[in-house]
Amino acid sequence: MKTISQAKSHGGVQGVYSHASDVCACDMTFSVFVPPQAAQGPLSVVWYLSGLTCTHANVMDKGEYRRMAAELGLIIVCPDTSPRGADLPDEKDNWQFGSGAGFYVDATQEPYAKNYRMYSYVTEELPALIAREFPADMTRQAIFGHSMGGHGALTIALKNPERFKSCSAFAPIVQPSTAGWSKPAFEKYLGGDEASWRTYDTTSLIEDGRRFPEFLVDQGTADGFLKDGLRPWLLEEACAKAGIPLTLRMQDGYDHSYFFISTFMDDHLRWHAQRLSA
Repeated sequence: MKTISQAKSHGGVQGVYSHASDVCACDMTFSVFVPPQAAQGPLSVVWYLSGLTCTHANVMDKGEYRRMAAELGLIIVCPDTSPRGADLPDEKDNWQFGSGAGFYVDATQEPYAKNYRMYSYVTEELPALIAREFPADMTRQAIFGHSMGGHGALTIALKNPERFKSCSAFAPIVQPSTAGWSKPAFEKYLGGDEASWRTYDTTSLIEDGRRFPEFLVDQGTADGFLKDGLRPWLLEEACAKAGIPLTLRMQDGYDHSYFFISTFMDDHLRWHAQRLSA
């Protein structure tokens, strides 16, 4: 692991790091905020997964999480959203696919299968690195994210309920297998057999029997992607049928931006801290 930068913030340290990823077959960059309580021992870990076009830096620069994370004693880990590199397969004119748009799946189709393995990266390789290099209590983990990252957080939690004590999302893509801005990416990454897409689709996972104790979702009513891409009512229907408690908060007048995310960041961190300490 290489240290790219470190800065003191709210008594803790905000760092940016890189490492050679075996899973993605390229160098990967991520950020970690370690609060001051780490001097007394290992702390709970909260994973934040970012959305389309983002890197680790978007939430680090605009998410406004450090003050509350320092108050609550939470380590915040922010992975990148895809593998990166000039020699990697990509569609540079398509913001919904390739670089910045890994969708937290393990691609099975060429030429993407070698590098676009973000599910395994976020659930296996990076957690192992965090456990080795940081004062992290890996028995106490939570996960949340925004948009594509909200999709990632929900699906990862549903498939790993024993690992995460809580899961929340800002404006998640709840049914990417049918949404116009994600379905083409699923086909390119996973192939034409739509049955294989279900393991990376929140509503399908719930329909197929996956369960998680509860979810918190915030969604802005002025979000331009609400009706065509996000469709939180589909998650509401799936959770109701499965008996999964869902707190869905429709936030009047808020859009899809980090102005929205930063407004409700403290709420989500407090919510996770309560469940991590239970």
